[in-house]
Amino acid sequence: MVNLPTIITFSRILIILPFVMVAPSNPLLGGVLFSIAAITDLLDGYLARKTGQVTKLGILLDPIADKLLVISALIIFVDMETIPAWIAIVIIVREFLVTGLRLGALSKDIVIPAERGGKMKTTAQISSIIILFLDRTLIAVDFNALGLTLLWIAMILGIVSGYQYCVLFWKRI
Repeated sequence: MVNLPTIITFSRILIILPFVMVAPSNPLLGGVLFSIAAITDLLDGYLARKTGQVTKLGILLDPIADKLLVISALIIFVDMETIPAWIAIVIIVREFLVTGLRLGALSKDIVIPAERGGKMKTTAQISSIIILFLDRTLIAVDFNALGLTLLWIAMILGIVSGYQYCVLFWKRI
């Protein structure tokens, strides 16, 4: 069933194309587009829970939209030589693994909700990506070290929470 939260989730997916096209040549605008998409992530989940419009389609699409957005940003950063490729690979592999586990569980009508560690990872990821896009764009301040530190934290939290998702998956299956 398509409802407002699901439409907002679709909008996050639609933002990815202009984001990918603009961000490498205009990091400030890329950061703005990424920030808008990140806000839609908060908004769709809030509206779905608040209005009782949580659907299987939304449960399926929301994490996929999140992963596509984050993966796009990481690939852009690797291409711009802002982050090492191996960090992006570790984060991307974790995202595919956890999304695969959650989709596999959902196919058996088992919902594996986002865990606290996963939410902390997402917060660190989004913060690091926004900071890395804003590096030297508004003012001549070097935010690169802060952005990379947050990305390292996101990667470590991702590995830990990924392990927790695996354990939870096998317990519920």
